Amino acid sequence: MSARKKQWIRRGCLCVLFLFVFQTASCGYIMYPERRGQTSGKIDAGVAVMDGIGLLLFLVPGIVAFAVDFSTGAIYLPGGKKHAQENSLDKDSVRVVQVDPKKLDKQTLERIVYQETGARVDLDASGVKALEVTGASQAKAFVSEINAKNFAG
Repeated sequence: MSARKKQWIRRGCLCVLFLFVFQTASCGYIMYPERRGQTSGKIDAGVAVMDGIGLLLFLVPGIVAFAVDFSTGAIYLPGGKKHAQENSLDKDSVRVVQVDPKKLDKQTLERIVYQETGARVDLDASGVKALEVTGASQAKAFVSEINAKNFAG
């Protein structure tokens, strides 16, 4: 086999590999990372068509592309319902729980949050930020600030 033919085979393999990796990662997920987390809305025809082309050309990567885009919400147009909004914080329903600071540790705090909200939390997880508040008004201010950051844009 000639060196020129080997070079064309390598280039062809690289092109196929690139297309496979690109389709496996999914179009909407890569192109519109700000849409991740949406749970519903109008489907973006452009993303659906690109995923469909991937489905026609490469069956498995196309299926993966659709699955990734639907599961992450990247296939929906902006303005769709965000998952975080379903569980948004309501500053008017802030409850103050009195706890002896000397007896407060991570496990106790996780247990109290579970008892009061029914939600399990892991204070050691990445992205978790614990803030000390001195009263309900300060807690409401923090909740408003968090909501503003989460739902901006």
